[in-house]
Amino acid sequence: MKNILLWISLILLLTNCNPAPESPQSNNELPEIETKKIPEEMPKQDPNKFGFYHGEKPMNNPLLNSKQIMISILPDDVTIEGEMFRFERKNNKWKSQGKPYPVNIGKTGLAWGKGGELSDNVKRGIYKKEGDGKAPAGIFTIGAAFGNETAATMKSKGVKLPFLDVADHLYCVDDVHSEHYNSIVSTEEVKKDWTSAEEMLRKDDLYDLGIFVNHNTPTEAGDGSCIIIHIWRAKGKPTHGCTASSKENILELMQWLDPSQNPLLIQITKEEYPTLKQWFDLPDLI
Repeated sequence: MKNILLWISLILLLTNCNPAPESPQSNNELPEIETKKIPEEMPKQDPNKFGFYHGEKPMNNPLLNSKQIMISILPDDVTIEGEMFRFERKNNKWKSQGKPYPVNIGKTGLAWGKGGELSDNVKRGIYKKEGDGKAPAGIFTIGAAFGNETAATMKSKGVKLPFLDVADHLYCVDDVHSEHYNSIVSTEEVKKDWTSAEEMLRKDDLYDLGIFVNHNTPTEAGDGSCIIIHIWRAKGKPTHGCTASSKENILELMQWLDPSQNPLLIQITKEEYPTLKQWFDLPDLI
């Protein structure tokens, strides 16, 4: 009898040590595994490369009060030949004005200009510096016109912009150490403190007609100076940072621009233009 009880106890002990396997759970009963989406990194703009930092938006709209715009479009930031389109705003719509002008820009292409009408919060890549041979990209107001005619003569030709008759004592100072950097001055009125400046009365015809662009205003030394829309040497010949076209086109441009319409120059690459177009409801370019 004792032997029988011993065997029963041993069987029960072995059974408890080796329980029968449980039936597998159905797929519906499996616990869900929580997955976390890895956030996509915003593209980072190389500070030595032209372009916008994606995702930045301007704090203000510089085109709200403008009814005349010039849009200078370049194929990319290193090509020196592009086109300038003109538009007027009528009934809240941009209307094209004539055929686009062929233009030449700086010998090394484009870099972002400072002191323009595009908000500083809009992060961008490479900026223009004095002597880099680049034309400024961005949105800029227009200053006075100038040339080798009198203001009265140009007014009779339909020029509405303020006009400066250039003379042999007028200079545009590009010496970063001068207190007159990025200014038009007369040696008859100020003491010369520069070692480098552009003569406004040139021996060639490049400054026979021109329009000042309000770039780098307020002025920061070294951020570029003396940006002008002026007569080109020839189609395909670069400038040192200005925007140039034929004499006929510059005269027509001067006659068209009206300071009461708050004209602006928009200068940018074909790739970056759609961003500005979206922000400011700019026109399509044909």
